Amino acid sequence: MNRHILIVDDDPKIAQLIEIYLSNEGYTVSKAGDGLSALEIMKEDGIDLVILDIMMPGLDGLSVCMQIRETKTTPILMISAKDGDMDKITGLMTGADDYMVKPFNPLELIARVKSLLRRTYFNAQPQQMQPDNLIRIQSLEINKQTHTVSFEGRPIKLTPIEFGILHLLASHPGRVFNSEDIFEMIWKEKYYDSNNSVTVHMSRLREKLVKEMDGEKIIHTVWGVGYKIEA
Repeated sequence: MNRHILIVDDDPKIAQLIEIYLSNEGYTVSKAGDGLSALEIMKEDGIDLVILDIMMPGLDGLSVCMQIRETKTTPILMISAKDGDMDKITGLMTGADDYMVKPFNPLELIARVKSLLRRTYFNAQPQQMQPDNLIRIQSLEINKQTHTVSFEGRPIKLTPIEFGILHLLASHPGRVFNSEDIFEMIWKEKYYDSNNSVTVHMSRLREKLVKEMDGEKIIHTVWGVGYKIEA
């Protein structure tokens, strides 16, 4: 299936470079030079992934990301010249699924795009329903086939990364996963020291679950070890 990717960057040279590489991979590409234009495009269905620059005049990328997350779980790859740990954490906390620092290797960007699309849409493809596609923990229901989560029938909006983490833990009740386990199984990349991606996404996931589950906590921290879900 041909995926449609939106590039949001006020630098036309960078946007054009990304477009060339994406087009060569067979993707359909749309571009927006500012945040407001990006949000207008996102009002329509059909965008499968967003490549979003942070530093733009007017409405910056962080604000755009937060507004997208109010209604959509479309994967977002954030790009920025800011390379500090807190900059990355801030980007991920606003709802981005991944974060790359400028200048970047276009081939690495393509690899990140493919990885995000694979994680987001592979499990959502139509398939014969199997027992392990549906996980119930008390009143929480996790559907691998439709990539959806609900509590007492109410949908809980999760990003693809958040869904992947929740499904991983829920598929192995009682088992403790450390950050390295989670990163390598969800991101499909080698874990490296001081990688805070798991911590940030776990924080967002737990915050959403507690809010939607009326204060109930199902993800537990085993201090100094990792995270687990009890059935």
